[in-house]
Amino acid sequence: MRGPHNIIRLVRTGATLERTGAMPLLLDAFQAPPALRVAARVLGWPFAWLGHRGDASLPPVPRALSAMGPAYIKFGQILSTRPDVVGEEVATQLRVLQDKLPPFPTEVAKKTVAYELGVPVDEMFSEFSEPVAAASIAQVHKARLAGTSEAVAVKVLRPRIEAAFRRDIDAFYFAAGMIEMLAPASRRLRPMDVIAHFEGVVMGELDLRLETSGAAEFAANTAKDAGFAVPAVHWFQSSRRVMTLGWVEGIPAGDVEAIEAAGHDRVAIAERVLRLFLLHALRDGFFHADMHQGNLKVAPNGDVVAYDFGIMGRLDEYTRRVYAEILIGFIRKDYRRVAEVHFEAGYVPADRDIDEFARALRSVGEPIFGMDASRISMARLLHYLFEVTERFGMETRTELILLQRTMVVVEGVSRTLHPHINIWQVARPIVEDYIRDNVGPKALLRDLAKTARVLGRFGPKLPQIAEAMLIRQSEAPEPPRGPGGGRVWAAFAVGALAGAAALWAALAL
Repeated sequence: MRGPHNIIRLVRTGATLERTGAMPLLLDAFQAPPALRVAARVLGWPFAWLGHRGDASLPPVPRALSAMGPAYIKFGQILSTRPDVVGEEVATQLRVLQDKLPPFPTEVAKKTVAYELGVPVDEMFSEFSEPVAAASIAQVHKARLAGTSEAVAVKVLRPRIEAAFRRDIDAFYFAAGMIEMLAPASRRLRPMDVIAHFEGVVMGELDLRLETSGAAEFAANTAKDAGFAVPAVHWFQSSRRVMTLGWVEGIPAGDVEAIEAAGHDRVAIAERVLRLFLLHALRDGFFHADMHQGNLKVAPNGDVVAYDFGIMGRLDEYTRRVYAEILIGFIRKDYRRVAEVHFEAGYVPADRDIDEFARALRSVGEPIFGMDASRISMARLLHYLFEVTERFGMETRTELILLQRTMVVVEGVSRTLHPHINIWQVARPIVEDYIRDNVGPKALLRDLAKTARVLGRFGPKLPQIAEAMLIRQSEAPEPPRGPGGGRVWAAFAVGALAGAAALWAALAL
């Protein structure tokens, strides 16, 4: 389906921005150069009639994005947390996209719930409200479980949302293919792989069974984190298109005035949000990857409560160590070590000059660390770092896209609560604790113990492995060397392996 018909869809995107009045606002927000402004208006104005009208009750930018489909709405949700990037006016408009979109009828939601759970809604819930929040993919109803009267939040997917999202993704694939064809230099960035990664993440969000599982795992990982809470999961009231969690009372994280009026320390909350994200990413390798204001609340007791677990990020242990060493290297201004980590991880081709790369990294870090706290930005660092790594031939790391994007979003949330937050000062103790526990002698011993346990599991198979090696050796055309030849050495090697496995397994225990 990724054919030329998508040209019409892309043209309609520009036409919709023009028709809704969003085009000039976005051009100003992104500080577009004069040539681009002229081209956008000249090409957009004649085709404005092709654009979607959108909901006239919404401000121009969310009106345009909501009219174009769920993938565009997701993009707008991310931008809503970045007033330093798009300006306060556009960021304020885009916050409408988080949970205030037009809902679909409650009767449709009830039919979906009854069909998915196999039980009439009235038998399962004693109460089932009108929608209390409506987002790009689903909407939420407040309900009470029959029998216990426990308050719960019931999330229901929008009708036919899967097909609508596939159309948007299809257009993105077409655009990525055109970029690769017209600008060969962009292939290093692997735009098709980036879209494939985005597709995998979002399509997972369209299966609420996966979200329910993610919520349960996240709750287990964070159960002992002070000042943080995750709603309880109700497995028996959840399915592919329906998810039920415990109801959360609290103030939306984006309502700064209400948070202050309730007597909460918004500076402490801002720092906690950033610390918790880093803690979850580094300690657990499993983090909430959609932590915008619409998915966070401040509970009456001051706890930060997270919900909407459709997009969760996962990092393997090696990637966590690499990421932590890069962060701590910048924090300590050890640019040589940051360069070494990039080479050790294979992020930068081995034939490049490491000293030149370290010098380029210094040009990234020093200007940022010289700024006052209100101007230090992870977004700016990532932007500069991208420019440098591009020059040295680093390919796009799809496994880090979600982590980097979420870091930018979390920074935006924290800065909304505390504009003068120093992200490096807040991040430093979390990263240093992780480095101390996971990089160095302690980590080496732990890795050896894990290796021993793995080898120990192969104990029962070692005789067969030894026999197979001896048979292969006896069938080899080379003549034996010395008494017993290769067979002796093969047997010796297997015996040594068995002895090492047994020794390390014993030590691990």
